[in-house]
Amino acid sequence: MKNSLAVLAFGAALTGAGAADAADIVANPKAAPNKIEQCIGCHGIPGYKATFPEVYQVPMIGGQSAKYIEAALNAYKKGDRRHPSMQGIAASLSDQDIADIAAYYSQQTPASPK
Repeated sequence: MKNSLAVLAFGAALTGAGAADAADIVANPKAAPNKIEQCIGCHGIPGYKATFPEVYQVPMIGGQSAKYIEAALNAYKKGDRRHPSMQGIAASLSDQDIADIAAYYSQQTPASPK
C-alpha cells in the first residue's frame, strides 16, 4: 500500500511539473530558423499546391497570428485537425518549438499568392 501511494504521489508531482513547464514557455522567434526547415518547403512558396492526400492550395502562414498557428499545430499534434503530413510534423514538435515557430511566422509579412 505504501508503494502504491508513493507511486501515485510521484505521478502527481510529475503531472504538476509538466503543467508548470507548459506555463513557463516563452516564445523565442530567434530560435525558429533552426526549426522551420519542415515548414518552408510548402508554406514558403507562393501559390504552391500540394498533392497529398489531395490537391489543395497550401496556405501562406507568414503574418498569421501566433495564437492561430499554435492552435493549429496543437490540433494537428492531438489529431483534432487532420492532414497526414501536418500531423507527422506537429507530432515531432515540442511545446517550445511550436511557440517559437508561431512567434516567428507571426512576425513575417503576409504574402499573397501570385
